[in-house]
Amino acid sequence: MRSTTADEVSQELGHYSDPPTLVLASLASGPKHGHAMVDDIETLCGTRLGPGTLYGAIARLEAQGWIEPLPPEERRRPYRITTEGVRVLRAKLATLHQFSKAGLKRLEAL
Repeated sequence: MRSTTADEVSQELGHYSDPPTLVLASLASGPKHGHAMVDDIETLCGTRLGPGTLYGAIARLEAQGWIEPLPPEERRRPYRITTEGVRVLRAKLATLHQFSKAGLKRLEAL
């Protein structure tokens, strides 16, 4: 029986799946409409959000003032991250970074 590599485990189990954070991270590189966000998020971390998950996250982020809609382009509604959204994303990513460093250090001891 062949052993599983760390990359294979990461591809199978390691997908990050916090939709609001994924949307904020996608919009950090510039305004996007829903389909472009889905594609960008999949490229960014391998997670593909379904429409209900994506638009639920967009609605919550917009209600919190962390993203805002832009004028429609044809039939698509682009969104952009707000200044407050950038602040929130930076704080979330810093926390994830610290957590990741601590968790990986603990794994080294095993």
